[in-house]
Amino acid sequence: MTRQPSGNPCPVNRILRVVMGTWTTYILWNLHRLGTLRFGELRAAIPDISAKVLTERLRMLEHEGLVHRDYTPTIPPQVAYSLTDKGRELHEVLDGLAALAVKWQSEAPRHE
Repeated sequence: MTRQPSGNPCPVNRILRVVMGTWTTYILWNLHRLGTLRFGELRAAIPDISAKVLTERLRMLEHEGLVHRDYTPTIPPQVAYSLTDKGRELHEVLDGLAALAVKWQSEAPRHE
């Protein structure tokens, strides 16, 4: 890979900073796998994540154009999250990671 001139950051660095953040790939994977989810459903799918961190990551992903936030002004308000077209472009990467995880799990040494 060639170096980018200063002032023109490498696009790979940018996407890696976005998708490799703590919990970010888990969020993207669950929205890819399960489709549109409300905040509580997404939090239940990733039980170890705190509400604060989930909120921060969702805001960042929304800012990056990967996640759409659908707000319905009911009482109580309903908020659902889904992947945007840009977010859905990650499907091959996410499916590839899943296939690799299954392969590695089947190859893992068995400790008895």
